[in-house]
Amino acid sequence: MKVIEIQDALNLKVLGGEEGLQKDILGGYTSDLLSDVMGHAEQGYIWITLQTHKNVMAVASLKELAAVVLIKNNVPDEDMLEQANEEGIPVLVTNLSAFDISGKLFNLLTK
Repeated sequence: MKVIEIQDALNLKVLGGEEGLQKDILGGYTSDLLSDVMGHAEQGYIWITLQTHKNVMAVASLKELAAVVLIKNNVPDEDMLEQANEEGIPVLVTNLSAFDISGKLFNLLTK
């Protein structure tokens, strides 16, 4: 499934990194600890987090993640969006909690 399909199906708002909306999503990971994501997320995953700083994009780039979803309408820092646009990694936002969006994403990816 493509990032843009997830964005549409889950009514997520795209805040940056639009260039990467055609990337394939191979799985998902939910965590707010950067070291946890570095150790366990896989290439092509979509990452669900409440973190909104530039280091999120550094980890997303390092792990070659497909996209980042910010929960609870969290607003990313400007430097995070700049990095998202440079890297072509979409930053999406939802008003849902991590639990709720993780469940919805899981259901879409395991159909």
